[in-house]
Amino acid sequence: MTTMRATPMSFSRTIYRLHEAVVEWSAALPLSIVQLGSRVAVAEVFWQSAQTKLASWPVTLQLFAFEYRLPLLDPGLAALMATVVELSGAAMLGLGLLARLASLMLLGVVATIQIFVYPDHWVEHLMWTSLLLLILSRGAGVFSVDHVVARRIRAGG
Repeated sequence: MTTMRATPMSFSRTIYRLHEAVVEWSAALPLSIVQLGSRVAVAEVFWQSAQTKLASWPVTLQLFAFEYRLPLLDPGLAALMATVVELSGAAMLGLGLLARLASLMLLGVVATIQIFVYPDHWVEHLMWTSLLLLILSRGAGVFSVDHVVARRIRAGG
């Protein structure tokens, strides 16, 4: 009776084959699924932020006046601009409607937050930025209004 014994070489081959299987499987994942997930994740962050601002406008104005203190902007105007951009950008991203424009708008919000408000939260801002850059560079994907409109335009109607 012989017993099978794992050798370092057979273990290495097994790991390599496992790695190749994961690479093959992940390469088959449609980019549109990743784009959709990215859009929904970032849209939710900014939608919730805008909803919080709207839920208590007086508190929002105080935050912009005393904590956020953006240079060169009146706190009331800054609060209004941030809320409008967050709401419209989140809605546009969620629908995949002018998603690249929405990504640019929200990248501006992230840059403002990073530079002037919460510079220590760079990891979170980097995550949002990465997702927004994916959408900016690759578009909204198949599951979007942008895709439907582009197909109609290409079809001539």
